[in-house]
Amino acid sequence: MITNMDIQIKSLTPEILEDFLYFFDKVGFSDNPDWAICYCHFYHFAGTNKQFNKRTAEQNRKASKELILSGKMNGYIAYLDGKPIGWCNVNSKENYAKIPYEEESEAKIASLICFVIAPSHRKQGIARKLLRYVCTSSQKKGYDFIEVYPRKGENLSDAHSYRGPTSLYNSEGFSIYKEFKEYYVMRKSL
Repeated sequence: MITNMDIQIKSLTPEILEDFLYFFDKVGFSDNPDWAICYCHFYHFAGTNKQFNKRTAEQNRKASKELILSGKMNGYIAYLDGKPIGWCNVNSKENYAKIPYEEESEAKIASLICFVIAPSHRKQGIARKLLRYVCTSSQKKGYDFIEVYPRKGENLSDAHSYRGPTSLYNSEGFSIYKEFKEYYVMRKSL
């Protein structure tokens, strides 16, 4: 297990764009090339799933780069020894073009859509460190809730656990807010 002292977490800004791109170009999906086209753009893409599946990695890379430069894509990168080893995509709920669950709400809600952890650093507490950081940061930014969307099922592959496991959220004080056939909507009051 990696200690807290080893990990540095930075908010995604244009200044660390190259770290984000390097992580998605070389690290995050090195064990799953079929998913390497995403560049964490899926939930920001306003088209259909079928349209997204026809997109290339270069199209998504460019689109995510533009969103980062404009400040519309937010999230956090985890570093170990100055190298990116983890990512989570978190934003104001209304800033996503598609989200697993929609509702009208007066509350200010942050949505954590996905985690991508370097294959060599999975199951070492990186997602938990990112989640705790996100909760603290979101509270400081005035959010009322943080919402997550873990998939249902036991023994999901690492790729299919990209929304984070229910067990992680349970252990960090989240509770089920809504339940759907394939996933839960879980929330934590901030």
